Amino acid sequence: MASEKGVTLLDFWVSPFGQRARIALAEKGVHYEYKEQNLAEKSDLLLKSNPVYKKIPVLIHDGKPVCESLIIVQYIDEVWSDKSPLLPSDPYQKAQARFWADFVDKKVFDCGTRLWKLKGEEQEAAKKEMIEILQLLEAQLGDKKYFGGDTFGYVDVAFIPFNNWFYSYETLGNFSIEAVAPTLVEWVERCKERESVAKTIYDPKKVYEFVGYLQKKFGVA
Repeated sequence: MASEKGVTLLDFWVSPFGQRARIALAEKGVHYEYKEQNLAEKSDLLLKSNPVYKKIPVLIHDGKPVCESLIIVQYIDEVWSDKSPLLPSDPYQKAQARFWADFVDKKVFDCGTRLWKLKGEEQEAAKKEMIEILQLLEAQLGDKKYFGGDTFGYVDVAFIPFNNWFYSYETLGNFSIEAVAPTLVEWVERCKERESVAKTIYDPKKVYEFVGYLQKKFGVA
């Protein structure tokens, strides 16, 4: 088993990407030091640890930084492989899990950002796209307990942190996720029963307040 000595996470509270790392670490039972980052004045440690993108999250393990949230989750799964495997062992199933996690990575946050940043027809287009994204994910989930089947895994870790933002997407986009993707909402509730998720996610209304701050910052409120 890998040593847990010297595990540090550079993160920002509301980041769904950082929450992926937190959930994965919790699933594995890894103890770590959490260092909240001020993204307006980035720390020397963050800039040194991620000189390419200069973004959170960054996992530092025994002095070695690992960047980009999905890569971090894969690293955690491989290093602490003795407990709660996140990626399936079958190569094809592993490829499928990576595909859908990548889909979440490329689609959900970007579309959600357009939902709170834009108005009028552009916002309507973002809402339509978000509904399509959620319904695609719901179809992939199907009647399974989790995206990988009976076991909470990689795609669940990648997607569940966005539940924090669902209330904001619904409120600003004027639609109901439960109405357009009810099975997905049931999956959210199952995930929230897990301690790793429950202790990591935030009150959606607190996130909505943060989105209001972002809207004022970008002059779209």
